[in-house]
Amino acid sequence: MESFVLLGSFFVLILIGMPVAYAMGAAALLGAWWIDIPLDAVMIQIAAGVNKFSLLAIPFFVLAGAIMAEGGMSRRLVAFAAVLVGFIRGGLSLVNILASTFFGAISGSSMADTASIGSVLIPEMEKKGYPRDFAAAVTVSGSVQAILIPPSHNAVIYSLAAGGSVSIAALFLAGVLPGLLLGLTLAVLCLFIARKRNFPAGQRIPLREALKISLDALWGLMTMFIILGGILSGVFTATESASIAVLWAFFVTMFIYRDYKWRDLPKLVHRTVKTLTIVMILIGFAAAFGYVMTLMMIPQKITMAITQLSSNPVVVLLLINVLLLILGTLMDMAPLILIMTPILMPVVKSIGVDPVHFGMIMMVNLGMGLITPPVGGVLFVGSAVAKLPIERVVKALTPFFVALLLVLGMVTYVPWLSLWLPRLVLQ
Repeated sequence: MESFVLLGSFFVLILIGMPVAYAMGAAALLGAWWIDIPLDAVMIQIAAGVNKFSLLAIPFFVLAGAIMAEGGMSRRLVAFAAVLVGFIRGGLSLVNILASTFFGAISGSSMADTASIGSVLIPEMEKKGYPRDFAAAVTVSGSVQAILIPPSHNAVIYSLAAGGSVSIAALFLAGVLPGLLLGLTLAVLCLFIARKRNFPAGQRIPLREALKISLDALWGLMTMFIILGGILSGVFTATESASIAVLWAFFVTMFIYRDYKWRDLPKLVHRTVKTLTIVMILIGFAAAFGYVMTLMMIPQKITMAITQLSSNPVVVLLLINVLLLILGTLMDMAPLILIMTPILMPVVKSIGVDPVHFGMIMMVNLGMGLITPPVGGVLFVGSAVAKLPIERVVKALTPFFVALLLVLGMVTYVPWLSLWLPRLVLQ
């Protein structure tokens, strides 16, 4: 009954339209009252949930990505990607995916990726003869890479939800191969569709111009080398690397590219703070929600229920994937990570799945949720940028969903993809 009070009140509050963060906080208070826990204890957990040094990585990475996104970086990355693959048949779709790979390694945000890359490439692809809905589908699906490729904000949130037992550096490294695999799979699909629909090939860019474009993009691309290189060399932690990324992004945007006006900088910081306020409220209430769940022994009960259905790791991971895919269509990514990680972590540990590997499984699953209706934030952004009805974009996304499911299966059942690089570098 106590589990029903906590989880039932949470879902009821969401169904009546309450924001997820406040629904978690209210459900935690109601659950604590039901099991006769002092409400002061819940308030302490809310404060403790956001009082973590590692959380500073989130605002710094978000700010660095915002500065780069609005400072002309996306346009330069698109031009650089065009130098590398734009001359192939269907090359603009490959440019879109490759630009998302580069930009994801700087911003760590799928929404920023879709908005920035899409605003540049969707009109350009349509001008060159690509269907507008196809261009939107490529942009939206390619932006899922930002969930996996470091620096991913969601990897930091997962580490927090796992109780800090999973290294952020290990998660960053674990996302490299799955992220590249995702980009490669989408690129192969785009090549197949381009040949089938006879999409145009681009022109080779002259060597002198290609060198100029590459050097111009290099300043921004150095951001990802600074982040990963600093962490892996031990010069600074993941959190410190985020602050360095902000300084570098500011320097490149304001003094090298000089496309952004100084008077617009306070507005950018204001928008970033508004976004982060929502995230921090969510994290604080999720900490209280998880605390009450632990007292009610809900994770242990769910572990027993799943393992009673099957003790076969293949079957258990399949059930978890189905569950996460369904939930991902109904809720946003960050709250799901904060809610489901404490619940599912005991389950995957009981069948011998490494927590770092499970983090990548969760990222791919919930990344797909971002581009799936009815609550797909990235899908909404992509549709708005493309100025198309959501139904048309979803229809165009169908083959891309198949590709993403293939990647999900490989990430789930081939642990090597997630664990090889962290073990090679960190051990």
